[in-house]
Amino acid sequence: MDLTAVPLVALRVFQEVAERGSLSAAAAALGYTQSAVSRQIAALERVVRAPLLDRQRDGVQLTDTGHVLLRHAGLVLAQLDAASRELSGLPATAGTVRLGWFTSAGGTLVPSALASLRRSHPALTVTTRDGTTASLVRALRARTVDIAVLASEPPFPPLDDETPALRTKVLDERELLLAVPSTHPLAHKDFIEVADLRGWAWIAGPPGFGVWPGLDERVTVAHVARDWLAKLQLVASGAGITTLPEPLAALVPSGVQVIRVRSRERQRIVVAWLNLSEPASVVLDALVLRA
Repeated sequence: MDLTAVPLVALRVFQEVAERGSLSAAAAALGYTQSAVSRQIAALERVVRAPLLDRQRDGVQLTDTGHVLLRHAGLVLAQLDAASRELSGLPATAGTVRLGWFTSAGGTLVPSALASLRRSHPALTVTTRDGTTASLVRALRARTVDIAVLASEPPFPPLDDETPALRTKVLDERELLLAVPSTHPLAHKDFIEVADLRGWAWIAGPPGFGVWPGLDERVTVAHVARDWLAKLQLVASGAGITTLPEPLAALVPSGVQVIRVRSRERQRIVVAWLNLSEPASVVLDALVLRA
């Protein structure tokens, strides 16, 4: 087996497929046709003499061989990007850092950290993308993001079970609140019990974020929306209720009442990475200071 002749474009295509979980999604992200993506993957599989992907009806998953290649491909591509920065004469803390963040972190934490970085490190470029915690963990593994702000809820399990383990730092723990229409029967209460949440229609984002954790019933999700503003506008319209991270309580629109639940569920905000470059460490420090 000789990997020295593998084109870099094939490794980048494989990296994108691993993150997106499907050939069609990777093709759309890269601006390629699906057949072109398939050809790049097939060429890699011929070189390693083993399947890299397990093709399923709803997408693809990495095989054991695929996991090994992804780990090394990410390191190779990261090193080449670092060499490009160094050869262009940029300072060690210059360059581009790809930051991922789960949706509610975009309300206050990420904008505040970016504003600080523009003042303190003007040569540093930070590109950002939002996503679910699960999709951002995949992006970290595929090394298409360098660092990610993620959400974790009790009992705070590991982000995934792959090796090497993702490195993490807890930024904050926030109380989880409830947002209901101002005309809702619960709206006049300062505190409610978890039992009061049974039987209501919920507004949630994939995969179920927005529903109170641990409810002992089969919940009804009436509307699915990832964007917090859309969720809150749906609440204001009377379409259902949703959970709300504490920092967003000040941003609710008219027609929404925020209520505390006595169980005091906590949401943990963590930042995660695999390998921390000097530019990425600057972004990490800014996130820690602004959390």
